[in-house]
Amino acid sequence: MDWFNYYGLAIMAVIMAPNIIYAVLKKDGYKNAYKNKPAEIFEQIGRYACMALMVFNVPYTYFNFWFEHALTVYLCVNGALCLSYLIFWIVCWNSNGMLKALSLSVIPTAIFLFSGVILAYIPLIAAAVIFGVCHILISCKNAATTNNTDEING
Repeated sequence: MDWFNYYGLAIMAVIMAPNIIYAVLKKDGYKNAYKNKPAEIFEQIGRYACMALMVFNVPYTYFNFWFEHALTVYLCVNGALCLSYLIFWIVCWNSNGMLKALSLSVIPTAIFLFSGVILAYIPLIAAAVIFGVCHILISCKNAATTNNTDEING
């Protein structure tokens, strides 16, 4: 791979597809009940950095696959993670609980972090850590807040 990662583009397409479909079909489907501006800002910085770095390799910041058959491992592990992400989207489509929050935040974080490690791509690793910490925090806090509100109103 030179500066463009076709595999990373395919992975991003798989990850983004259910998010786009959900946004189109359920325009009011997501409510951000957890208000933490710094966490939200860092989550977005990490998100867009991960998305860009999965597709574009910045010269002199990544070292490519560093062991024999690493491409096969990269494709198999990311394929399994993408498949599990799609399965959790299907299973949790109409729910807003902790299972959905954790699965749909931990799996993309694992994809980004794993991709960064196997490519020895330092900026992707850093972006994945920032995104992961903030995204998991916000998702879990939103799920907890939503569940508490449902219990009070229900």
